[in-house]
Amino acid sequence: MNYSRVLILDFGSQVTKLIARKIRELNIYCEILPYKTNIKNIKQISPDCIILSGSPASVHDKNPPKPDLNIFDFNFGIKKKIKMIGICYGAQFLSKILGGKVAKSKTREFGPSKLKKISNSKLLKNIKNNEISWMSHGDTIVKLPNKIKAIAKSEFGSISLFSSSDFMIVGTQFHPEVAHTAFGQQFLKNFLVDIVGCKQNWKPEKLVNQKIKEIKELVGKDIAISAISGGVDSSVSSVLVSKAIGRRLKCFIVDTGLMRYNEVKEILPVLKSLGVKPKVINAGPLFLGRLKGIVDPEKKRKIIGKTFIELFDKESRKVSNATFLVQGTLYPDVIESVNVSGPSAIIKSHHNVGGLPKNMKLSLIEPLRDLFKDEVRDLGKALKIKKSLIGRHPFPGPGLAIRIIGEVTKGRVKLLQAADKIFIDILKEKNLYDKIWQAFCVLIPIKTVGVMGDERTYENTIAIRAVNSVDGMTANWARIPFDTLDLISSEIINNVKGVNKVVFDISNKPPSTIEWE
Repeated sequence: MNYSRVLILDFGSQVTKLIARKIRELNIYCEILPYKTNIKNIKQISPDCIILSGSPASVHDKNPPKPDLNIFDFNFGIKKKIKMIGICYGAQFLSKILGGKVAKSKTREFGPSKLKKISNSKLLKNIKNNEISWMSHGDTIVKLPNKIKAIAKSEFGSISLFSSSDFMIVGTQFHPEVAHTAFGQQFLKNFLVDIVGCKQNWKPEKLVNQKIKEIKELVGKDIAISAISGGVDSSVSSVLVSKAIGRRLKCFIVDTGLMRYNEVKEILPVLKSLGVKPKVINAGPLFLGRLKGIVDPEKKRKIIGKTFIELFDKESRKVSNATFLVQGTLYPDVIESVNVSGPSAIIKSHHNVGGLPKNMKLSLIEPLRDLFKDEVRDLGKALKIKKSLIGRHPFPGPGLAIRIIGEVTKGRVKLLQAADKIFIDILKEKNLYDKIWQAFCVLIPIKTVGVMGDERTYENTIAIRAVNSVDGMTANWARIPFDTLDLISSEIINNVKGVNKVVFDISNKPPSTIEWE
């Protein structure tokens, strides 16, 4: 497939992923690599342009992060000149390295700022004067390099956009990637499409035939195995590999007993209709047995992860001559694994990360590793996977165990499954399910007094959680109509024995997480 490529060199900004997403939304392919990536690897990618991201660092630090300076040889042997744009720290770095001056700001610019045009430029086509941009920096560009001119200033008077006359060097102090910059998408389009000349032909659904061909070449006549969780990622990756190698893909579903109501029964027919016929391993009693008495969420995750791997390893050994393992790794996972400033703080463990036995010597197939979640759904549509599967809300690897606060028992699992089913069914009935990114119930270890009929009750509390997000990195609580909330509460309390109170979680991420554990 002949498509343009944009390379982002990441200096550790928390919003670098948003740059990639904004560009992908323009149907332009881009990828993120650490700022230390050497020129040899950059040449292999052959990008149409390079973006230098923001950073928590300062150009005044003792050893500020800097890329391979060979990138400034604008024709570095790949037969085309590479335009470069710096965002925030990236802009400050470009300014300083090319002979400008960057100083510490007396007051930090953080938050909204009106963009004040200094001169007309292709960069600002269809962007009005005084539109709102978002600033987040403590350093200020006080002098630009030779042959570089200011295009716009902030309402506080600092340089917010600059460029060389040929647009080989562009820098912006505002963040076009964040939603708070009203014209961000237009700005990126102006630069990437009108100036750089990028083609807007990147669509994940066009990758189907290419991916199938690559998998065929990789696997050859060998055998691959895959574990399907019932989620979108594992399902799409397994269907894709199945299209490539047919029956030589051996799939398993480990039913942990911690899945959603009737989950396995719902997904099996869909998968079988697509030629994927997984073996179901019923392991509910084993998982529940190992979780007996465990209340710490991190311990739950580790027990579930270890048990899952043990079972998967055991079953995979029954498949003779298996040489490949299929994983539904997504692009955000890849980005996080090459964090420029070292490992991020661990918020919670993931049951399917880093836990494969050393003696399981299998080569990885990760057909989705260059895609975001919404792009995976588009790929699933192209594979003709039913909406009932690819449209499912995200579900955590440890399952309902982390939505049961406190000890996990068979009875508490069944109670939560029943409440969760009612919640989801009503959202679908009210045509809200597809408008919400993720929705679920949580069983809280708090009992409250209630009155049902003429009797006093002392029963459990269910919390309902619904959020809207793009990729789960940030999320806002979903505004479910009050009459629908009333119906959800009544139906759960009236139909789920052991529940007499329903509460609605209205916290955002950050500062909260989406899940409760």
